Amino acid sequence: MNAPDLSFDRGEAPLKGMRFTVPGMRCAGCIAKIERELPKVDGIVAARVNFSSKRVAIEHDPAVGEDALTEALLRLGFEAQPIEENPLGTEAAERKQLTRALGVAGFGMMNVMLLSVSIWSGAQGFTRELFHWLSALIAMPVIAYSGRPFFSSAWMALKYRRTNMDVPISIGVILATALSLYETITGGEHAYFESAVMLLFFLLAGRALDAEMRTRTRAGIGALLGRMGKSASVIGPDGATRRVPANALEPGMLVLVAAGEALAADGEIEEGRSTIDNSMLTGESAPESVGAGAQVHAGAINQSSPFRMRLTRTADDTAIAEIARLMDEAGQSRSTYVRIADRASRAYAPVVHALAALAFAGWMIAGAGWHQSLVIAIAVLIITCPCAMGLAVPTAQVVASGALLKRGLLVKDGSALERLAEVDVALFDKTGTLTLGEPRPDIGALNTAERQVALGLAQSSRHPLSKGLAKRLLEEGVQPAAIDNLEEVGGEGVSGMWGEVRVALERPQVETDRLAVTLKIGEEHTTLSFDDPLRADVPCTLALLRDENIEASILSGDRNAPVEAVARQLDIPAIAEASPQDKLAALEALREAGRFPLMVGDGLNDGPALAAAHASIAPGTASDASQQAADAVFIGEKLMPVALAVRVAKRTMVIVRQNFAFAIGYNALAVPLALFGYVTPLVAAIAMSLSSLVVVANSLRLAGSAR
Repeated sequence: MNAPDLSFDRGEAPLKGMRFTVPGMRCAGCIAKIERELPKVDGIVAARVNFSSKRVAIEHDPAVGEDALTEALLRLGFEAQPIEENPLGTEAAERKQLTRALGVAGFGMMNVMLLSVSIWSGAQGFTRELFHWLSALIAMPVIAYSGRPFFSSAWMALKYRRTNMDVPISIGVILATALSLYETITGGEHAYFESAVMLLFFLLAGRALDAEMRTRTRAGIGALLGRMGKSASVIGPDGATRRVPANALEPGMLVLVAAGEALAADGEIEEGRSTIDNSMLTGESAPESVGAGAQVHAGAINQSSPFRMRLTRTADDTAIAEIARLMDEAGQSRSTYVRIADRASRAYAPVVHALAALAFAGWMIAGAGWHQSLVIAIAVLIITCPCAMGLAVPTAQVVASGALLKRGLLVKDGSALERLAEVDVALFDKTGTLTLGEPRPDIGALNTAERQVALGLAQSSRHPLSKGLAKRLLEEGVQPAAIDNLEEVGGEGVSGMWGEVRVALERPQVETDRLAVTLKIGEEHTTLSFDDPLRADVPCTLALLRDENIEASILSGDRNAPVEAVARQLDIPAIAEASPQDKLAALEALREAGRFPLMVGDGLNDGPALAAAHASIAPGTASDASQQAADAVFIGEKLMPVALAVRVAKRTMVIVRQNFAFAIGYNALAVPLALFGYVTPLVAAIAMSLSSLVVVANSLRLAGSAR
C-alpha cells in the first residue's frame, strides 16, 4: 500500500488568510452580504462563507490586522471571533436558548389557543374580555422570551443599517402584540395573541432543527482533530525522554513512539520497524509496514514495535490538520435551489416591508382609520411569512431521506438530495468503496477442526487480519474451539493451547506479496491468503447508474496495478495513485467542463474531495471525518443505496418543484386578499398554517419512492 502524498503547496502569494466564526448569520441573504461587501474594504481581497459551520474565510493584505477584519464584519452587522477563540464554532449557548424558547412558545401556544377557541365559539361580554386578559397574561411573557432570537437579530441588523428576514418577522409579531394589547385594554372585539405565538413557535422549530443539523456537521471536524495524539515522548540529548503536549512540539525534535500510541505529529522514522494503522488517512484496513526512512503522519496508530521518528510538521501544519482545514473550507451550499432561496431571501424583507407599508398607507388614504389600516398591514406581514416556500424543499427532503434510510442510506446534509439529483458523473474510490475494505481470507483449505481452532484464536485478537478471519468463519457458522493460555505478541501473532497441542496464528515465515497468516496446529502449518473482494452488487449498481445517464469511473489513491485490475473487471475507466490534491483537481476539471460530479469514497485522503464534490457519499466503514464530510452515508455491504439515492433524489426534485409552484400560487392569491382587507391576522395565521400542511402532504408521497 502506498502512503499518500499529503504535502500541500500553499504557494508564494503574499496574501494572508484568516478564518472567523460568525454565529449571527441567519439566512442566505447574510451570506450574500458578507461575500459581496467585505471585498469592498481596503486590503480585503476575497471572503468566503461556510454557512453550515458559520465561518468566514478572508483573504487579505498582511497589513490588515485581526482587529480591522473583526471591525469590518461588525460594520456589516455581524459579531465575529477568530477561529482560535472558538475552534469548532460551537454554539452551545445559542442551542440551549433556542430549545428553551421553543418549549416556552409551545406551552404558550397551546394555552392561548384553548382560550381563543372559546372566543371563536361565541364567548361575549365579560367572558370574552376575561379570556383576552388571560391570553395577554400568558402571551406577553412568552412573546418577550421566545421572540428574543428574532428581536436581537433584527436589532443588530437595523443598528448597522441593514435588514434581514428577522426584521419583518419582528415587526409583525410586535405590531400584532401591541394591537392585541390595545384591544384587550379597551375591551375590543379582536385580539391576535394566538397568531403571534403560533408564528413564533413554527419559526423557532425550524431554527432549532437548523442549529442541530449544523452541530452534527461540525462534529466531524472535531472528531478528526481528536484522533491526533495529545502528546509525544521527546528524546533529549542525554537520551532521556519527556512528555511534551502536541501543541508544543516543533519540527526537528526526535520522538519515541511506543506500541499502541497515536502519533501527535508528522515525521520520518529514523530507527526501528513496526506496523501502523493508517486506515484513518487512507481508508485501507490492512496494517502498513514501516521502517527507517518512511514518512508517517499524525493520527496513525503504532500497532506493534516502538520506533524513533524525526518530526517534520507539527500542530496546524500536519497533514491531518490540513485536511480538516480543506474539508471545512470546501463545505458550501452549491445547489440550484439554494441559489433560488438565496435570491428570494434577499428580496423577501424589502418586498414585505414595502407591501405592508403600502397597505397601511393605502387604507389610511382610503379613510379606513389607523386601527383597520394597521390590522391589514399586520395581516400582510403574517400571510407573507414564507413558511410554505420554506417547507417546499425541507419536507420533501425529510420524507425522501426517511425512505432512503430504510434502504440503508443516511442523508446528512439538508440540501444533498438537490445536488444528488443533478449529478451526471460518479467517481468511486476503490478500497473500502467498490471493495469491502476488509481483508477476507480464503478458508477453503481448512477442515472443520482447523476452522474451529482458527476462530478460537482469531476472535481473541484485535488485529485487522484476525478480525477479518473471525468474521468470515462466523459467517460460515463455525463454532470456536476452546483455547487456553492465550497470548498475543505484537508483530508476531496470537498463540495458545488447544488441549495438549500448541496452536497459533502467526506471520508467515516467508514474505508474500499478499496479506497472509499461518495457522499452526502442533507441527502442521497452513497459510491463509487474504483478499479485499468487490461488493457483490457493484455491477448492478453501475448498471442502474447508467440507466440514470450517469457515467462511472474510479479515482483512487491506491497503487496502479490493483486499480487497473478492478477497472478491467468492471469495464470502467480509472485513475490510480491520486493524491488528495489530484482528486480535487479532477473534480475542478469536471466542474469547469460543466459536469456535476458525485464522489464516493471512504479514506481520510478522500475527505477534501468528498467535501468539494457536487455531491458525495461515504460507506459506513469510512473514517469519522470522511463520513462527516460526505452528504450521505450508506451502511452494510451493498453498494446499491448509492444508485437508489440518485433515483430518489430526482423524484424528490419533482415534488419540490410542485411545492414551489403551490407556494408561489398561494402567495399570488393570499397577498392581494390581505392587501384589499379581506383577511384578518387570525385568518392570515390559519392560511399560512394550511399552506404549510398542503406542502407537507404532497411531500409525504415520497415515502415509498425507494422501493
